[in-house]
Amino acid sequence: MAGFPGDAAYAEGWTFRLGPDCPVNVSRVSFSVHCGTHADAPLHYDAQGAAAAALPLEPYIGPCRVIDARGAGPVCEPAQIAAALTDAPPRILLRLMDRLDPKVWPTGFRALAPETVDLLASKGVRLVGIDTPSVDPETSKTLAAHHACRAADMRILENLVLSYVEPGDYELIALPLKFENLDASPVRAVLRR
Repeated sequence: MAGFPGDAAYAEGWTFRLGPDCPVNVSRVSFSVHCGTHADAPLHYDAQGAAAAALPLEPYIGPCRVIDARGAGPVCEPAQIAAALTDAPPRILLRLMDRLDPKVWPTGFRALAPETVDLLASKGVRLVGIDTPSVDPETSKTLAAHHACRAADMRILENLVLSYVEPGDYELIALPLKFENLDASPVRAVLRR
């Protein structure tokens, strides 16, 4: 799982190994909470924002719509998804890229225009998910799309794997872990018809 350049890399190892003097295997893992599929907590982009443990679970479970929003531009603009939002459920997952190699940081990935977040909020969307590492371009210093999500009280899922998912309506289950002081949480996102 590639992480943002300079962020903590994924690593795993063994604390104990099954053998003559040990009855169990015990493994360990370390990585940035933004590595792989994860839920951003408001604390990630707001010093006074809620940590992962404070996030209500309801936005992460329930009806969702997967929309193919791939395009040539660096950001997904409102007009590119507006037609797919008729009678949309409160969770929207946007496929912004073709298949990504999870072990390579995707320089120049597609992100969301803050106006796209505003459109989603106007339709009652409570969670937006994307298949790229951030709702903002990787070089952004203002994080305008993140702040648009904060203003709308909209939850964010990043780094979803949507390459093989057909556009349409599903049930989403993507629960964040209850990390009391952290700015994000890994999730295992599942879609069911």
